[in-house]
Amino acid sequence: MNLLTYVRQFFENPAYRTGYNSIGHRLLEHCEYSLLALAIAVVIALPPALFSGHHGRGEGVISGLAVVGRAMPSLGLLVLLAVELNLSLAVTMIPFVLLGIPPILLYTHAAVRGVDPAAVDAARGLGMTGWQTLRRVEIPAALPLILVGLRSAAVQIVATATLAAETSFGGLGRYIVDGFSQYDYAQVVGGAVLVAGLSVITLLVFWLLDRLLVSPGLRSR
Repeated sequence: MNLLTYVRQFFENPAYRTGYNSIGHRLLEHCEYSLLALAIAVVIALPPALFSGHHGRGEGVISGLAVVGRAMPSLGLLVLLAVELNLSLAVTMIPFVLLGIPPILLYTHAAVRGVDPAAVDAARGLGMTGWQTLRRVEIPAALPLILVGLRSAAVQIVATATLAAETSFGGLGRYIVDGFSQYDYAQVVGGAVLVAGLSVITLLVFWLLDRLLVSPGLRSR
């Protein structure tokens, strides 16, 4: 049986159209997990990355934290936390947040450090404070690369949030986990297709944000 047949069987199955196990409900759960993890990662990573990029300090610390975060085994950490701590959504979010922090740190720091020094000097010459220079000059100029970091974090979190199903939570990973346990490969393939589709939609959302928020001159460069 080929993949297209599995996909058709999954999407034609009425069991996934309504109720707790419906595609709409699982998709909403997955989006909630992903948005929550991304929001927490942004709150944790964005301010120090902006600060370090603005002041030109802490590059070694930023790089070290990013390397450690990238090397973190998400599934292993999730299982360990589930065993050692009381299982909750907050505990389940920890590996996803840690996965989203490194690209935000690296790209934001590099983006601010890469702003034209002449523009920064001109802002200071006009009497702007450090905060004003960061807000009015450096962040707008660095925004394209900052969005790249956010996009990378978002896509990684969306793809990895399927692991929430390993600790009895929902999301699109529920189809994959349950499908393997039930030898229902149509459910496995359907879940994987939905995750891939949500990842593509995430890319399109950030493409749209880039078009809306970044000036055409910066995009052309």
